[in-house]
Amino acid sequence: MHEQVFFDDLSVGDIFNSISKTITETGIIEFAWKYDPQPFHISKTDALASNFGGAIASRFMTAAISFRLLCHSNGFQTTSLGSDGKDELRWLTPVKPDDMFRVSMEIKDLRLSKSCPQSGIAKCYFKQLIKKARS
Repeated sequence: MHEQVFFDDLSVGDIFNSISKTITETGIIEFAWKYDPQPFHISKTDALASNFGGAIASRFMTAAISFRLLCHSNGFQTTSLGSDGKDELRWLTPVKPDDMFRVSMEIKDLRLSKSCPQSGIAKCYFKQLIKKARS
């Protein structure tokens, strides 16, 4: 486990990077059957015929994995008090089987909570960095 990171440890401009994870075709299909059963996630035939040219991971899968990677690569897993939401979420690059990705998080703003002044709010920018598998 990493050293815990608390609000007072943060500064605007700090960047935290996660470990990497390779996404497998089996993982894509299993997640999709449970949570996002679109044809290009669960069917090889449909995926090949799609505009993606093959299977892609559910973006919700990559978002969930990204958060886990970041929490477990740094000291946030035991100190985070949750989130009040996301201002914007964009998925610019599909993640395909055998792609490896990691996450970078930059602290953009820090302020004390108005409703709970003993807690702080960090506004962060998250970015998935994808290393494409060789074809």
